[in-house]
Amino acid sequence: MEEMGLRERKKRRMYQDVSDTAVALFLERGFDAVSVAEVAAAAGISKPTLFRYFPAKEDLVLHRIADHEAEAARVVAGTADPLGALRRNFLDGLERSDPVTGLNDHPAVLAFHRLLYGTPALVARVYGYQERAEAALAEALGGGLDARLAAGQIIAVQRILALENWRRIAAGEGVEQVRPDAVRAAERAFGRLAAGLGGLTAQSVETR
Repeated sequence: MEEMGLRERKKRRMYQDVSDTAVALFLERGFDAVSVAEVAAAAGISKPTLFRYFPAKEDLVLHRIADHEAEAARVVAGTADPLGALRRNFLDGLERSDPVTGLNDHPAVLAFHRLLYGTPALVARVYGYQERAEAALAEALGGGLDARLAAGQIIAVQRILALENWRRIAAGEGVEQVRPDAVRAAERAFGRLAAGLGGLTAQSVETR
């Protein structure tokens, strides 16, 4: 078990190191101007090895947000009030200036978001990420059409709230200037979700 834990830690470190190397190159020269071969060389691995870790070039960037893919599902698993749990989680993220909420003005975070949302290939890849987030949330909500419809609305609301926060921060507004509006918008959006999705419950299961 200890050996397996060590292997898993090494694997995760490899993912992180290669992703960090790639993102640094993309930020410096642009996503389309850097080849996968150049990333592999800079990371000190072969191109086939890189593709074993990252099947597509875009995955080198999206690795940074991959952990959030099942976040909504984890938040609601086993709760009696899924929307309440998601609302509290999003508001807590705003309080912490979690980059996933868009309310973060650290230069490295802004640069990453500009790369992510300013590159068409990455934007297209993000839609796949969102579809998987919806699917995981729908499963946590019990599955079926109603759960999928609810999950689609919830993930869309969180995405739009985060994008609006990021848009204002990227335009030069400060975090503390945007935060009150971001909190009010989140409260209003989740209130409307609650009004339209009354009685929503989650399965009493753990999600990965």
